[in-house]
Amino acid sequence: MRKNKKVLVDMTCSIIHHGHIRLLKKASKYGKVIVALTSDEEIVKYKKFKSPLNFQQRKEILSSIKYVYKVLKSKWAITTDYLRKNKIDIFVRGSDYRNQKIFQNTIFHQRTKGISSSLIRKKILSRRKN
Repeated sequence: MRKNKKVLVDMTCSIIHHGHIRLLKKASKYGKVIVALTSDEEIVKYKKFKSPLNFQQRKEILSSIKYVYKVLKSKWAITTDYLRKNKIDIFVRGSDYRNQKIFQNTIFHQRTKGISSSLIRKKILSRRKN
């Protein structure tokens, strides 16, 4: 583990769950974890819904997690310019983004099976209908 390395993890965290925590924990083994947190406007634009937690609330929760060094606002898509601007050494992503390698030092980790914010939203909606 190299604690002087800056490790970026991009997240939306509209509903924070144990899969997010597991990814942050894995990322922390490479260095100081910086979360690129999607802005409220970008969530509406790309995911077509308003997050139940706004940016400041999501940032506050993430900032309190022991694996997180810092939280920065980001757009939906992380660019090489964003990585360079923030002097990122390692980019950690879920395996569902494996075909979007935009940075040489990208590490992919398997997603936690059976959990996602989208699945949680679907469960809540299906329970409301019953």
